Amino acid sequence: MLQLHSSPSVYALHRSSSSSSSSSHSLSKTLKPHRSFSPSPTPTRYIKFRTTHLENLRYLKALRIIDPEAKPNDVPLPDDVSQILATVHYLKSKGFSDADFPRLAFLCPNLFSPDFNLADIDPVFEFLAIDASASPEASCGLILRCPDILFSDVEYCLRPTLHFLREMGVEKLNSPTNLNAHLLNTRVQKLRSKIEYLRSIGLTYDESFRVCGRMPAIFGYSIENNLKPKYEYLIWEMERSLEELKKFPQYFGFSLEKRIVPRHLHLKDRNVRIPLNRMLLWGDQKFYAKWK
Repeated sequence: MLQLHSSPSVYALHRSSSSSSSSSHSLSKTLKPHRSFSPSPTPTRYIKFRTTHLENLRYLKALRIIDPEAKPNDVPLPDDVSQILATVHYLKSKGFSDADFPRLAFLCPNLFSPDFNLADIDPVFEFLAIDASASPEASCGLILRCPDILFSDVEYCLRPTLHFLREMGVEKLNSPTNLNAHLLNTRVQKLRSKIEYLRSIGLTYDESFRVCGRMPAIFGYSIENNLKPKYEYLIWEMERSLEELKKFPQYFGFSLEKRIVPRHLHLKDRNVRIPLNRMLLWGDQKFYAKWK
C-alpha cells in the first residue's frame, strides 16, 4: 500500500507549502504597517486650520486693517483675528462695504482692537436710526465722515446735541455730510461757546441763536483763529456795522486772506462800497469784471 505521507518528496512539498504560507502570512504582516503612513486626522485639521488663518490674515490685510507689509511675528494671533473678523462682520451687517474699511481702520484703529466690545457701539447705530431718523446708508455715511462718533456717549453727547441743534432750527441732520457728522459729535457746551462769543460782540442771545441756526458751520470755526480776526477786520478795517453781519452771517464762512481782504481792498481803491453778500458771493470772474 502506497503511503504518500512518508514520501520525502511529499514531505518536502508539505514543508514548501507550509513555508510558503508562513512566508505569505509574514509578508502580509509586514505590509500592514503601510497603512500607518496615511495622514492622521490631527495633522489634517492642523493644516486646514493654518490655511484658514492665513486666508483671514490676507483678507484683513486687503482691508488695510492689518498692515500689508507686516512681518509674520507682527500679525495678530488666531484668537485675535477671530475677534477682529467679528467686528468686520458686524459692521458689514450695518451696511459698510469692503471699500469703507481702509478709512475706518486709518481713522479709528482701536475699532479693530482684539479687546474691542461691539456692545459699546450698538447704541450709536440705534441713535442714528431712531433719534436722527437716518437710513442705514446715511448712518454709514455719517460714521465714515466722523468715525469718532462711534465712541461718543449717546446720553451725554449725541442726544443732547441733536435736541439743541433742532431747537435752533438746524434741519436734515440725518443727511450724511461732513458738517452734520461733526456737529452731532460736538458737545452742547462747545456749541454754546460760539453763541456766547456772538453775544460778546453785541448780538442778543436770540440773534446769536438765529445766526448759528442759519449758518451751523459756525460751530466748527475757531474763535481765536477765525471768528475774532474776521469780526475785527469787518469793524475796524472795512468799517462795517454789526447789522450787516446779522443780515449776512455767511461772512464768517469766507477766507479772510483769499477772499475778504483782496476784495475789500479792490473796492476801496475804486471808492466802491457794496453789500457784503454781493462783495463775497460773486465768483471771481463776475466780481472783477464788474469792478474793473
